[in-house]
Amino acid sequence: MKLIINNVTKKYTGVQALSDFCLEIESGGVFGLVGPNGAGKSTLMKILATIIKPTSGEVIWDDVNILKKPNEIKRVLGYLPQDVSVYPNLTAYEFLNYIAALKSLKSSDAKRQISDLLEIFHLSEYKKRRLSDYSGGMRQRVGIACALLGNPQVIIVDEPSVGLDPEERIGLRNLLCDMAKSRIVLLSTHIISDIESTAAQLAVIQKGRLVFHGTPKLFTQNTNGDMEAAYLDFVRKEDAV
Repeated sequence: MKLIINNVTKKYTGVQALSDFCLEIESGGVFGLVGPNGAGKSTLMKILATIIKPTSGEVIWDDVNILKKPNEIKRVLGYLPQDVSVYPNLTAYEFLNYIAALKSLKSSDAKRQISDLLEIFHLSEYKKRRLSDYSGGMRQRVGIACALLGNPQVIIVDEPSVGLDPEERIGLRNLLCDMAKSRIVLLSTHIISDIESTAAQLAVIQKGRLVFHGTPKLFTQNTNGDMEAAYLDFVRKEDAV
């Protein structure tokens, strides 16, 4: 199972968000995408989720260019954007049921999966509470649950730990690691600790360009395993270019 990004460029008015970006993402472990704010991470994630189109390039999934046939990946995709949007007047259960309907889940499957996800994210006792009454962290957990509905084969999560407490972050990492054994899981973040003990593969993006791709061990070979120090070194070097 592989997602192939070939020479993807994205230009906005006066800004080049991505420049000839190439990367292959496989199943078998969480793939971490890190970079400072404004590096192009969210733009790349939106392109992979077929939310926006690149200026040029292609993205191949299952031998199909999904930029031309987006439904090929939408049917197997779970996507969490950086800014989670919900319908505030709905309860958590109602909102998840609505998302399940959009994903064409059978009623029995939706009921079972929603119950399981509410339990996993410690929301069961609040499932009848309106989302307008949820804290930011609780809404984030609902957003993650939405992304995981339908047993997606490609999971793309953008800054998923925002608003989560330390225990919830650890639980999310463990869940994504387990799911990544048989799926593609792409985790984008600027928080190094989110991928330090999670990612099997790592890519660093800076100024819209890929500046590193490899294992965390390779990434930290010059910093005695200190990922934070290795990341800061990469960012400083690229800023100096």
